Amino acid sequence: MAAVVRTEDIRHLSVAVLRILAVTVAYYVTGQIGLIREVVLEGAVVTPLWPSTGVALTCLLWFGAGVWPGITLGALLSVATVGPLYLGDLGILAGNTLAPLCSLWLLRRVGFRPDLARLRDGLALVFLGALAGMLISSTLGTSMMVVSGRLRPEGFWPVWAAWWTGDAMGVLVVTPLLLVLRRARLPRDLHRWGEAGTLAVLSVAITLLATRSSVALLFLVFPLIIWAALRFEFAGSAPSVLLVSVLAIVAATDRVGPFAHHTLFEVMFSLQALNGCAALTGLLLAAVVTEQKNIRRKVEEACEELASVVDQLAPEVSVNRWPPERGRRQAEG
Repeated sequence: MAAVVRTEDIRHLSVAVLRILAVTVAYYVTGQIGLIREVVLEGAVVTPLWPSTGVALTCLLWFGAGVWPGITLGALLSVATVGPLYLGDLGILAGNTLAPLCSLWLLRRVGFRPDLARLRDGLALVFLGALAGMLISSTLGTSMMVVSGRLRPEGFWPVWAAWWTGDAMGVLVVTPLLLVLRRARLPRDLHRWGEAGTLAVLSVAITLLATRSSVALLFLVFPLIIWAALRFEFAGSAPSVLLVSVLAIVAATDRVGPFAHHTLFEVMFSLQALNGCAALTGLLLAAVVTEQKNIRRKVEEACEELASVVDQLAPEVSVNRWPPERGRRQAEG
């Protein structure tokens, strides 16, 4: 029996270590993707979108808080690629670890469900998981840079704002996409495939036009996101928001289209306003549509159960004929 217990403990430990290593790799790889479009603001390296925060929160939702060492290790590797390590970087690592842990705690306190089947889940992810939780990483990180002398005090708020919005956008863009991918099912209807293909082609073409045209056309991306959310729910809105965010970031860092001839602060402000509004629109609208469909399905199931009970109590009455006859009488009247 003791040997069996030891074998079980070793298996659990091995699974835990593998999960931590997987989180480390995922955090580091997505961090490197985010650093492709890094910008230097007040001497500090920031990213308009830090996808690692979305990966970290998603892994915590899937595997629990026990995988937090993977977040710390991934953050350590990411910081090491930006420049030499300093003692003050311990505060940055602490902030990058505590922020998703705080988001997890806040989401659990309000009964968040990863299936995002309710509007309250979408609101919780936006305001608690992204906007509130990421205050920790941006505040600790920027403060440690000021304390260590790598950032002038007057540069605190611009860097803090860019840091916070980049981390929050990582949650708003990446977390819904990963959550929906885990339970996504391919449609069987050919018409749905055709509509999805049309939406994808139009999304790429119109988003490129909106983000690279010298004319202010950024508003054109919102009908696409609304279309995706209404017709495909999170399976459509999450990829659409990611596409808009990525193409907008590329255009902003290249200083083309509506982002040309502006200061870096103005570019970052416009970019994050666009990305934030796109993420909120797609996430909350998809949550509303999903919740309404779930309510309708529950009502239909309750009606079917009630009809079954009535049929058992009064078998001489054909309750299955009642809806068509009701419709026929209304038509005749």
